[in-house]
Amino acid sequence: MIRGWYIGASGMNAQQNRLDAISNNLANVDTTGFKKDIPVSKSFSELLLRRTQADGVYHTAFGSADVAPIIGKLGLGVETNELYTDFDQGSFKSTETSTDMALSGEGFFVVQTPDGERFTRNGNFMRGKEGLLLTKEGYPVLGENGPISVPDSDFFANEDGMIYTKEDNTFVDRLKLVRFDNERYLKKQGSSLWNTNEISGEYHIAEGNERPRLLQGYTETSNVNVVNEMVQMIEVNRAYEANQKTIQTEDAMMETLWGKVVSVNR
Repeated sequence: MIRGWYIGASGMNAQQNRLDAISNNLANVDTTGFKKDIPVSKSFSELLLRRTQADGVYHTAFGSADVAPIIGKLGLGVETNELYTDFDQGSFKSTETSTDMALSGEGFFVVQTPDGERFTRNGNFMRGKEGLLLTKEGYPVLGENGPISVPDSDFFANEDGMIYTKEDNTFVDRLKLVRFDNERYLKKQGSSLWNTNEISGEYHIAEGNERPRLLQGYTETSNVNVVNEMVQMIEVNRAYEANQKTIQTEDAMMETLWGKVVSVNR
């Protein structure tokens, strides 16, 4: 019965982690370029129960004779294995602002931060005082030749990410759009930024068919479906309550057991 407490508690912890992920998804439903998180759970290894004392007679169990026949399997609970980021494409929102950009397809913009290069799908950019193309947090957006400087907010970017001035059609730079071998393992670090790790590997410049298409004057909305997240939240609450009732039942059984043990030993 004590094992039942731990099994129920592990289920409650797993559902709490699911609820945290769902709450974060809902909180960022209006965040440009946000990608929802999906918690993945796994069960602990199951125990195979056998009868410890045999009566001397062979019994057939799963096609073989065994003096200690199998009783069954016992699960030991569940745990959160990883928080998986779903990189499905979000829808596009027209802003008619030249500094707003969206990527159609897999890939990332590159921005320069005090901690080094970081990657984002949030193309809600602006033109800074010095003419640099910046994120809302003030990080320079990188082209293939470094930070991009535009003479004014009225510029043109084609689908390949090449930026030109509208006044005299002068080439400015080409946006640095990158891909990774294992994008799903990129690590979120806030402000719509991702960072690399050993599993994701280093980036490479996206070229050819793997290069995403750039849409100027649009932003990519989050890929969070509010209805689906609310349904999952209801499922989580019910699963949490079920595990809670399991613990309460185990506690009542233990109280009854100890009460009978005490009464017998008096």
